[in-house]
Amino acid sequence: MRPATVEFLRQRFLSYYASAQVIAPNALQQREWGFLFFSSSGSSGMRRHVGFGSREELAEYLRTMAPAHVFSSTAYYEDPGAPTMVAKKWAGADLIFDLDADHIVDPRSTTYPAMLARVRDETVRLLEVLTNELGFAERELQVVFSGGRGYHIHVKDLAVRQFSSAERRELINYVCGIGLDPALLLRPTAHPERGWHGRQRLALREYLAWLDSIGEKDAIVHLSSLPGIGTGRARRIWDSRSLMGVAEGNIVERRLLRSLLSPENPEWRTRLKEVGIQADEPVTTDIKRLIRTPGSLHGGSGLRVTPLEILDLDEFNPLVDAVVFSEREVPVEVLRPCLVSLLGSELKLSPGPATVSEASAVYLFARGLAEMGGVHA
Repeated sequence: MRPATVEFLRQRFLSYYASAQVIAPNALQQREWGFLFFSSSGSSGMRRHVGFGSREELAEYLRTMAPAHVFSSTAYYEDPGAPTMVAKKWAGADLIFDLDADHIVDPRSTTYPAMLARVRDETVRLLEVLTNELGFAERELQVVFSGGRGYHIHVKDLAVRQFSSAERRELINYVCGIGLDPALLLRPTAHPERGWHGRQRLALREYLAWLDSIGEKDAIVHLSSLPGIGTGRARRIWDSRSLMGVAEGNIVERRLLRSLLSPENPEWRTRLKEVGIQADEPVTTDIKRLIRTPGSLHGGSGLRVTPLEILDLDEFNPLVDAVVFSEREVPVEVLRPCLVSLLGSELKLSPGPATVSEASAVYLFARGLAEMGGVHA
Protein backbone atom coordinates (compact mmCIF):
# COMPACT_ATOMS: atom_id res chain seq x y z
CA MET A 1 0.00 0.00 0.00
CA ARG A 2 1.43 3.38 -1.04
CA PRO A 3 2.15 5.97 1.68
CA ALA A 4 -0.49 8.33 0.23
CA THR A 5 -3.11 5.58 0.42
CA VAL A 6 -2.13 4.75 4.00
CA GLU A 7 -2.39 8.42 4.96
CA PHE A 8 -5.80 8.76 3.30
CA LEU A 9 -7.14 5.78 5.25
CA ARG A 10 -5.64 7.00 8.49
CA GLN A 11 -7.16 10.46 8.07
CA ARG A 12 -10.59 8.99 7.29
CA PHE A 13 -10.42 6.74 10.35
CA LEU A 14 -9.26 9.69 12.47
CA SER A 15 -12.29 11.68 11.31
CA TYR A 16 -14.59 8.82 12.28
CA TYR A 17 -13.11 8.27 15.73
CA ALA A 18 -13.18 12.01 16.46
CA SER A 19 -16.92 11.74 17.11
CA ALA A 20 -17.85 8.05 17.00
CA GLN A 21 -19.39 6.28 19.97
CA VAL A 22 -17.40 3.06 20.20
CA ILE A 23 -19.23 0.67 22.50
CA ALA A 24 -16.86 -0.39 25.24
CA PRO A 25 -17.64 -3.83 26.68
CA ASN A 26 -18.91 -4.19 30.22
CA ALA A 27 -16.17 -4.50 32.86
CA LEU A 28 -13.87 -2.49 30.58
CA GLN A 29 -11.09 -2.39 33.18
CA GLN A 30 -10.87 -6.20 33.05
CA ARG A 31 -10.47 -6.44 29.27
CA GLU A 32 -7.32 -6.77 27.23
CA TRP A 33 -7.17 -4.72 24.03
CA GLY A 34 -5.35 -5.30 20.76
CA PHE A 35 -4.82 -3.11 17.69
CA LEU A 36 -3.59 -3.34 14.12
CA PHE A 37 -2.52 -0.23 12.19
CA PHE A 38 -2.33 0.78 8.54
CA SER A 39 1.14 0.39 7.12
CA SER A 40 2.77 0.90 3.72
CA SER A 41 4.93 -2.17 4.40
CA GLY A 42 1.86 -4.42 4.46
CA SER A 43 1.89 -5.43 8.12
CA SER A 44 2.33 -3.48 11.34
CA GLY A 45 1.98 -6.42 13.74
CA MET A 46 -0.57 -6.73 16.50
CA ARG A 47 -0.19 -4.30 19.41
CA ARG A 48 -1.83 -6.05 22.35
CA HIS A 49 -1.61 -6.44 26.14
CA VAL A 50 -3.18 -2.99 26.40
CA GLY A 51 -5.57 -2.05 29.19
CA PHE A 52 -7.75 1.02 29.77
CA GLY A 53 -9.01 2.39 33.05
CA SER A 54 -12.01 4.22 31.60
CA ARG A 55 -14.09 4.77 28.47
CA GLU A 56 -12.48 8.21 28.14
CA GLU A 57 -9.00 6.65 27.94
CA LEU A 58 -10.18 4.28 25.22
CA ALA A 59 -11.85 7.09 23.25
CA GLU A 60 -8.70 9.25 23.45
CA TYR A 61 -6.53 6.37 22.23
CA LEU A 62 -8.77 5.84 19.21
CA ARG A 63 -8.92 9.57 18.44
CA THR A 64 -5.13 9.89 18.39
CA MET A 65 -3.97 6.52 17.03
CA ALA A 66 -6.71 5.75 14.45
CA PRO A 67 -6.10 1.98 14.38
CA ALA A 68 -7.18 -0.05 11.38
CA HIS A 69 -8.63 -2.79 13.59
CA VAL A 70 -9.80 -2.68 17.22
CA PHE A 71 -10.14 -5.82 19.34
CA SER A 72 -11.08 -6.43 22.95
CA SER A 73 -10.88 -9.66 24.87
CA THR A 74 -13.86 -11.90 25.45
CA ALA A 75 -12.08 -12.78 28.69
CA TYR A 76 -12.04 -10.93 32.00
CA TYR A 77 -8.63 -10.52 33.67
CA GLU A 78 -7.42 -9.22 36.99
CA ASP A 79 -4.57 -7.41 35.19
CA PRO A 80 -5.36 -7.20 31.44
CA GLY A 81 -2.31 -5.06 30.66
CA ALA A 82 0.18 -7.66 31.95
CA PRO A 83 2.63 -8.83 29.27
CA THR A 84 1.91 -12.57 29.61
CA MET A 85 -1.33 -14.53 29.71
CA VAL A 86 -0.42 -16.14 33.03
CA ALA A 87 0.26 -12.77 34.64
CA LYS A 88 -3.11 -11.44 33.48
CA LYS A 89 -4.94 -13.94 35.78
CA TRP A 90 -7.98 -15.13 33.84
CA ALA A 91 -11.30 -14.50 35.61
CA GLY A 92 -13.87 -15.79 33.10
CA ALA A 93 -14.99 -15.09 29.54
CA ASP A 94 -18.07 -14.30 27.51
CA LEU A 95 -19.26 -17.06 25.19
CA ILE A 96 -18.83 -16.13 21.51
CA PHE A 97 -20.19 -17.66 18.33
CA ASP A 98 -18.62 -16.52 15.07
CA LEU A 99 -20.19 -16.93 11.65
CA ASP A 100 -17.93 -16.13 8.71
CA ALA A 101 -19.07 -16.40 5.09
CA ASP A 102 -15.72 -17.98 4.18
CA HIS A 103 -16.78 -21.08 6.12
CA ILE A 104 -20.18 -21.25 4.42
CA VAL A 105 -19.70 -20.34 0.76
CA ASP A 106 -16.77 -20.17 -1.65
CA PRO A 107 -15.85 -16.46 -1.90
CA ARG A 108 -14.39 -17.09 -5.36
CA SER A 109 -17.73 -18.14 -6.79
CA THR A 110 -20.13 -15.57 -5.34
CA THR A 111 -20.47 -11.83 -4.85
CA TYR A 112 -19.90 -9.97 -1.59
CA PRO A 113 -23.60 -9.01 -1.22
CA ALA A 114 -24.63 -12.65 -1.77
CA MET A 115 -22.10 -13.83 0.83
CA LEU A 116 -23.43 -11.34 3.37
CA ALA A 117 -27.02 -12.40 2.72
CA ARG A 118 -26.12 -16.07 3.16
CA VAL A 119 -24.24 -15.56 6.42
CA ARG A 120 -27.09 -13.42 7.79
CA ASP A 121 -29.47 -16.33 7.16
CA GLU A 122 -27.08 -18.62 9.02
CA THR A 123 -27.01 -16.15 11.91
CA VAL A 124 -30.80 -16.24 12.16
CA ARG A 125 -30.67 -20.04 12.28
CA LEU A 126 -28.04 -19.96 15.02
CA LEU A 127 -30.12 -17.58 17.10
CA GLU A 128 -33.04 -19.99 16.86
CA VAL A 129 -30.87 -22.85 18.11
CA LEU A 130 -29.45 -20.77 20.98
CA THR A 131 -32.87 -19.63 22.18
CA ASN A 132 -35.17 -22.53 21.30
CA GLU A 133 -32.84 -25.47 21.92
CA LEU A 134 -30.09 -24.33 24.28
CA GLY A 135 -32.34 -22.09 26.36
CA PHE A 136 -30.49 -18.77 26.23
CA ALA A 137 -32.66 -15.70 26.72
CA GLU A 138 -32.65 -13.14 23.90
CA ARG A 139 -31.75 -10.40 26.39
CA GLU A 140 -28.46 -12.23 27.05
CA LEU A 141 -27.50 -12.26 23.35
CA GLN A 142 -25.79 -9.46 21.46
CA VAL A 143 -25.55 -9.69 17.67
CA VAL A 144 -22.73 -7.80 15.96
CA PHE A 145 -21.96 -7.44 12.26
CA SER A 146 -18.20 -7.96 12.06
CA GLY A 147 -17.60 -5.25 9.45
CA GLY A 148 -16.22 -7.90 7.12
CA ARG A 149 -17.88 -11.15 6.11
CA GLY A 150 -19.91 -12.27 9.07
CA TYR A 151 -21.55 -11.85 12.44
CA HIS A 152 -20.62 -12.46 16.06
CA ILE A 153 -23.06 -13.49 18.75
CA HIS A 154 -21.97 -12.60 22.29
CA VAL A 155 -23.62 -14.62 25.05
CA LYS A 156 -23.56 -12.50 28.20
CA ASP A 157 -25.22 -15.06 30.48
CA LEU A 158 -23.32 -15.21 33.78
CA ALA A 159 -23.92 -18.95 33.91
CA VAL A 160 -21.43 -19.57 31.06
CA ARG A 161 -18.74 -17.08 32.07
CA GLN A 162 -16.69 -19.71 33.92
CA PHE A 163 -17.14 -22.44 31.30
CA SER A 164 -13.89 -24.16 30.33
CA SER A 165 -12.79 -24.72 26.74
CA ALA A 166 -14.06 -28.30 27.00
CA GLU A 167 -17.53 -27.16 28.09
CA ARG A 168 -17.64 -24.61 25.27
CA ARG A 169 -16.58 -27.38 22.90
CA GLU A 170 -19.71 -29.35 23.88
CA LEU A 171 -21.88 -26.37 22.97
CA ILE A 172 -20.27 -25.75 19.59
CA ASN A 173 -20.35 -29.48 18.82
CA TYR A 174 -24.11 -29.43 19.36
CA VAL A 175 -24.57 -26.29 17.27
CA CYS A 176 -22.51 -27.66 14.37
CA GLY A 177 -23.63 -31.29 14.71
CA ILE A 178 -20.14 -32.66 15.34
CA GLY A 179 -19.87 -36.25 16.58
CA LEU A 180 -23.55 -37.12 16.13
CA ASP A 181 -24.55 -40.77 16.43
CA PRO A 182 -26.93 -41.86 13.63
CA ALA A 183 -28.71 -43.94 16.28
CA LEU A 184 -30.33 -40.64 17.28
CA LEU A 185 -32.34 -40.81 14.08
CA LEU A 186 -33.80 -44.18 15.09
CA ARG A 187 -34.70 -43.22 18.63
CA PRO A 188 -38.44 -42.61 19.24
CA THR A 189 -39.30 -39.02 20.13
CA ALA A 190 -42.46 -37.03 20.73
CA HIS A 191 -41.28 -34.30 18.34
CA PRO A 192 -39.41 -36.00 15.48
CA GLU A 193 -38.99 -32.80 13.47
CA ARG A 194 -37.34 -30.75 16.22
CA GLY A 195 -33.67 -30.30 17.11
CA TRP A 196 -31.02 -32.60 15.74
CA HIS A 197 -33.45 -35.47 15.36
CA GLY A 198 -35.35 -33.34 12.86
CA ARG A 199 -32.22 -32.00 11.17
CA GLN A 200 -30.86 -35.50 10.65
CA ARG A 201 -34.19 -36.60 9.17
CA LEU A 202 -34.06 -33.62 6.81
CA ALA A 203 -30.50 -34.51 5.76
CA LEU A 204 -31.54 -38.11 5.21
CA ARG A 205 -34.52 -37.11 3.06
CA GLU A 206 -32.25 -34.90 0.94
CA TYR A 207 -29.67 -37.68 0.64
CA LEU A 208 -32.25 -40.23 -0.48
CA ALA A 209 -33.73 -37.71 -2.93
CA TRP A 210 -30.25 -37.24 -4.37
CA LEU A 211 -29.85 -41.03 -4.77
CA ASP A 212 -33.15 -41.09 -6.66
CA SER A 213 -32.01 -38.22 -8.88
CA ILE A 214 -28.85 -39.99 -10.05
CA GLY A 215 -30.71 -43.19 -10.88
CA GLU A 216 -30.41 -46.81 -9.84
CA LYS A 217 -27.17 -47.65 -11.65
CA ASP A 218 -25.13 -44.69 -10.34
CA ALA A 219 -26.71 -44.97 -6.90
CA ILE A 220 -25.62 -48.63 -6.61
CA VAL A 221 -22.09 -47.65 -7.68
CA HIS A 222 -22.01 -44.85 -5.09
CA LEU A 223 -23.37 -47.01 -2.28
CA SER A 224 -21.05 -49.92 -3.11
CA SER A 225 -18.04 -47.60 -2.78
CA LEU A 226 -18.84 -46.77 0.86
CA PRO A 227 -16.93 -48.53 3.66
CA GLY A 228 -18.76 -51.63 4.86
CA ILE A 229 -21.30 -51.62 2.02
CA GLY A 230 -20.81 -54.09 -0.82
CA THR A 231 -22.96 -54.61 -3.87
CA GLY A 232 -25.46 -56.75 -1.96
CA ARG A 233 -26.04 -54.18 0.79
CA ALA A 234 -26.11 -51.38 -1.77
CA ARG A 235 -28.94 -53.14 -3.57
CA ARG A 236 -30.87 -53.64 -0.33
CA ILE A 237 -30.41 -49.97 0.62
CA TRP A 238 -31.71 -48.93 -2.81
CA ASP A 239 -34.73 -51.19 -2.49
CA SER A 240 -35.43 -49.98 1.09
CA ARG A 241 -34.84 -46.26 0.53
CA SER A 242 -38.50 -45.22 0.87
CA LEU A 243 -38.70 -47.05 4.20
CA MET A 244 -35.46 -45.42 5.36
CA GLY A 245 -36.93 -42.03 4.57
CA VAL A 246 -39.13 -42.27 7.64
CA ALA A 247 -36.49 -44.11 9.70
CA GLU A 248 -38.84 -46.99 10.42
CA GLY A 249 -39.18 -50.64 9.46
CA ASN A 250 -37.72 -53.91 10.61
CA ILE A 251 -34.29 -54.53 12.11
CA VAL A 252 -32.73 -55.32 8.73
CA GLU A 253 -33.53 -51.85 7.37
CA ARG A 254 -32.31 -50.25 10.59
CA ARG A 255 -28.95 -51.97 10.24
CA LEU A 256 -28.72 -50.86 6.64
CA LEU A 257 -29.52 -47.30 7.71
CA ARG A 258 -26.67 -47.35 10.22
CA SER A 259 -24.30 -48.44 7.47
CA LEU A 260 -25.53 -45.70 5.16
CA LEU A 261 -25.13 -42.96 7.79
CA SER A 262 -21.60 -43.87 8.81
CA PRO A 263 -19.31 -40.89 9.53
CA GLU A 264 -17.03 -42.38 6.86
CA ASN A 265 -19.64 -41.61 4.19
CA PRO A 266 -18.51 -38.24 2.73
CA GLU A 267 -21.87 -37.57 1.07
CA TRP A 268 -23.68 -37.97 4.39
CA ARG A 269 -21.09 -35.87 6.25
CA THR A 270 -21.59 -33.04 3.76
CA ARG A 271 -25.37 -33.09 4.05
CA LEU A 272 -25.23 -33.30 7.83
CA LYS A 273 -22.93 -30.29 7.92
CA GLU A 274 -25.30 -28.32 5.70
CA VAL A 275 -28.28 -28.81 8.05
CA GLY A 276 -26.16 -27.82 11.06
CA ILE A 277 -24.88 -24.34 11.84
CA GLN A 278 -21.59 -23.61 10.13
CA ALA A 279 -19.94 -21.64 12.91
CA ASP A 280 -16.21 -21.12 13.46
CA GLU A 281 -15.42 -23.66 16.19
CA PRO A 282 -12.08 -22.26 17.50
CA VAL A 283 -13.65 -18.89 18.31
CA THR A 284 -16.18 -20.47 20.65
CA THR A 285 -13.72 -22.77 22.41
CA ASP A 286 -11.06 -20.07 22.92
CA ILE A 287 -11.44 -18.59 26.42
CA LYS A 288 -8.83 -15.87 25.78
CA ARG A 289 -10.02 -14.61 22.41
CA LEU A 290 -9.76 -11.07 21.07
CA ILE A 291 -12.91 -10.07 19.17
CA ARG A 292 -13.79 -6.97 17.13
CA THR A 293 -15.19 -4.14 19.21
CA PRO A 294 -18.71 -2.91 18.34
CA GLY A 295 -18.65 0.62 16.96
CA SER A 296 -15.09 0.35 15.65
CA LEU A 297 -14.15 0.20 11.96
CA HIS A 298 -12.99 -2.86 10.07
CA GLY A 299 -9.65 -2.05 8.47
CA GLY A 300 -10.28 -4.52 5.66
CA SER A 301 -13.46 -2.85 4.43
CA GLY A 302 -13.98 0.49 6.18
CA LEU A 303 -17.39 -0.76 7.36
CA ARG A 304 -18.59 -0.25 10.92
CA VAL A 305 -18.59 -3.18 13.33
CA THR A 306 -22.29 -2.80 14.01
CA PRO A 307 -24.27 -4.03 17.05
CA LEU A 308 -27.84 -5.06 16.26
CA GLU A 309 -31.08 -5.82 17.98
CA ILE A 310 -32.19 -9.34 17.09
CA LEU A 311 -35.48 -8.03 15.71
CA ASP A 312 -33.57 -5.73 13.32
CA LEU A 313 -31.37 -8.45 11.81
CA ASP A 314 -33.72 -9.38 8.94
CA GLU A 315 -33.84 -5.78 7.68
CA PHE A 316 -30.18 -4.97 8.26
CA ASN A 317 -28.19 -4.26 5.09
CA PRO A 318 -24.49 -3.96 5.99
CA LEU A 319 -23.63 -2.43 2.61
CA VAL A 320 -25.85 0.51 3.52
CA ASP A 321 -26.32 0.51 7.28
CA ALA A 322 -22.64 -0.13 8.18
CA VAL A 323 -21.26 2.51 5.76
CA VAL A 324 -19.98 5.59 7.62
CA PHE A 325 -18.12 7.55 4.94
CA SER A 326 -19.48 10.09 2.46
CA GLU A 327 -20.26 10.12 -1.24
CA ARG A 328 -17.81 12.94 -2.05
CA GLU A 329 -15.63 12.07 -5.03
CA VAL A 330 -12.10 10.69 -4.62
CA PRO A 331 -9.62 9.89 -7.44
CA VAL A 332 -8.30 6.32 -7.34
CA GLU A 333 -6.14 4.02 -9.41
CA VAL A 334 -7.88 0.66 -9.70
CA LEU A 335 -5.42 -2.25 -9.65
CA ARG A 336 -7.66 -5.05 -10.96
CA PRO A 337 -11.23 -5.58 -12.15
CA CYS A 338 -13.69 -5.42 -9.26
CA LEU A 339 -17.27 -4.78 -8.28
CA VAL A 340 -18.20 -2.45 -5.41
CA SER A 341 -21.72 -2.56 -3.98
CA LEU A 342 -22.25 0.21 -1.43
CA LEU A 343 -25.06 2.59 -0.50
CA GLY A 344 -27.52 0.89 -2.81
CA SER A 345 -25.47 1.21 -5.99
CA GLU A 346 -23.23 -1.19 -7.88
CA LEU A 347 -19.99 0.02 -9.42
CA LYS A 348 -18.06 -2.13 -11.88
CA LEU A 349 -14.45 -0.99 -12.21
CA SER A 350 -11.64 -1.83 -14.62
CA PRO A 351 -7.90 -1.30 -13.97
CA GLY A 352 -6.81 2.29 -14.35
CA PRO A 353 -7.80 5.74 -13.05
CA ALA A 354 -11.32 6.32 -11.81
CA THR A 355 -13.34 8.59 -9.57
CA VAL A 356 -15.44 6.98 -6.85
CA SER A 357 -17.20 7.98 -3.65
CA GLU A 358 -15.19 8.35 -0.46
CA ALA A 359 -16.95 5.27 0.97
CA SER A 360 -15.98 3.23 -2.11
CA ALA A 361 -12.41 4.56 -2.03
CA VAL A 362 -11.98 3.47 1.60
CA TYR A 363 -13.37 0.05 0.74
CA LEU A 364 -11.13 -0.35 -2.32
CA PHE A 365 -7.99 0.80 -0.49
CA ALA A 366 -8.71 -1.37 2.54
CA ARG A 367 -9.25 -4.41 0.31
CA GLY A 368 -6.06 -3.79 -1.66
CA LEU A 369 -8.04 -3.26 -4.88
CA ALA A 370 -6.89 0.30 -5.59
CA GLU A 371 -4.39 2.99 -4.62
CA MET A 372 -4.76 6.75 -4.18
CA GLY A 373 -5.19 8.25 -7.63
CA GLY A 374 -2.54 10.45 -9.21
CA VAL A 375 0.19 9.26 -6.80
CA HIS A 376 3.13 7.13 -7.89
CA ALA A 377 5.35 4.90 -5.80
